[in-house]
Parts: sequence; C-alpha cells; structure tokens
Amino acid sequence: MKLDFDTDGGIGSRATLGVIVLETDETLEPEFARIMALEGVALYHSRIPMVPEIRPDTLAKMEGDLPASARLFPQSLDFDVIGYGCTSASTVIGSDNVARAVQTVFPDARVSDPLAAVVAAARALEAGRLGFITPYVPEVSGRMRQKLEEAGFEIAGFGSFEEGDDRVVARITERAIVAAARQVAAAAPCDAIVISCTNLRCLGVIDEIEAATGLPVITSNQALAWHMLRLAKVSDALPVLGQLGGR
Repeated sequence: MKLDFDTDGGIGSRATLGVIVLETDETLEPEFARIMALEGVALYHSRIPMVPEIRPDTLAKMEGDLPASARLFPQSLDFDVIGYGCTSASTVIGSDNVARAVQTVFPDARVSDPLAAVVAAARALEAGRLGFITPYVPEVSGRMRQKLEEAGFEIAGFGSFEEGDDRVVARITERAIVAAARQVAAAAPCDAIVISCTNLRCLGVIDEIEAATGLPVITSNQALAWHMLRLAKVSDALPVLGQLGGR
C-alpha cells in the first residue's frame, strides 16, 4: 500500500541555524541546547578537527578545514546563519576569513563567530570598559585582547587561567569561574565582564555573576547564540542569557 503524504517547510519555520563545533569542545552543544529551545528554530551541528593544545599554530590550521566541516551540514537546507564555535581561533584567523571560508559552501548564509559576537554584544550593552577573563595561554589571550582594543573597547581588568589543554578547560568548575569574575570585576571599574572560550561552562552562572557584580556578563557561547538568533531575525527575549537576553 502506497501512502499519501504532504510536505511543509521543515523544522526551521522561523530560522535554520548551523554551528561548527571543535572536535575537543564539550560545552557548546549542551549550552546551545538550552538557549536554542525555541519554537520554529532548527539547529544543526558539525564538527571540525582540533588537537587539545590551544596555540596560535593549531588554531590557524582550522581555516583550511572550515569548508569541509560546512559541507557536512545538510545541503538541502537554506541556512540563515552559520556560526563557528571557537573564540581563540576566530581571533587568530579573523572574522572576515571565517565568514569567507564558510560562505564558499553556503554563500547566502550569514556567518558569526564568538569574537564577532562578543563585539556585537558589548556594543548592544553599550559597554566600553570590559573586564576580560580567558582560560588561554598568554599569547592567545594577548591576541584577543588586541582585537577587542582594536574594536574600540578598553580592557579595564584582565585575568586568565593560563591553561593550554582544552580538555582541562572543559573541567574548570563554575565555582572557579564565578570567583574569577568577582576578582576581575573588583580590580577596576568596568561596564561588563567578558568570559572567553566556548569550552568554559558559563551559562549556568551568568545570573549569579551579574547579581554578585552588578555588571552584565558576556560569554562566548551566550554571545554567539544571541548573535546568531538576532542575525536570523529571531527577536525573542532570552532570559537564560542574563541582561544580554533582553537586547
């Protein structure tokens, strides 16, 4: 018996999003699952090769791998936005180059990355002076700090866990992240706290940090998800994202 059927536009009736996740990342997908649980929003994941050691040379290598990772998304879909989930590599490769690599496969998709998203989020919050926290080795932290300064922000306070192994970064506790945010916020007056790295588990403590410091918090995963949704014209309030979720 042959059955009749009809078709519709698919799951992403409001927006179709894709995110390229590092092979070593353990945090982005669970956090995105909480943020992106919106009616009519479809989210697809791909992975990109990455060794655990976070250095400029290992980060730069991913530029050449981005098109192959993008090709693993369903080619039948018209993606509204594709995100690349690596803050440090976006800093080394450059946001324009990330977008160019992804758009060799999906030329009509808008592209975001955590660096571009953090910049957009800080501007949306009208935050000029930033407290800045990373888990990175000094050379990688220094490059991102330079990029933020070039974008017009002042780094009022800075601290880093200085950990070069992405597997260890994923194990840094929420308690340590909250303590670091308190310490950096107390170091100098600032308008917002930026916590960099998609593998740091920040989503569950954004509200706690904002309550403790009185400052909005911008994290890599939070900012990337927010930016992707806003680029896709999804304007829902997102309370799980703290103060940024209302922008």
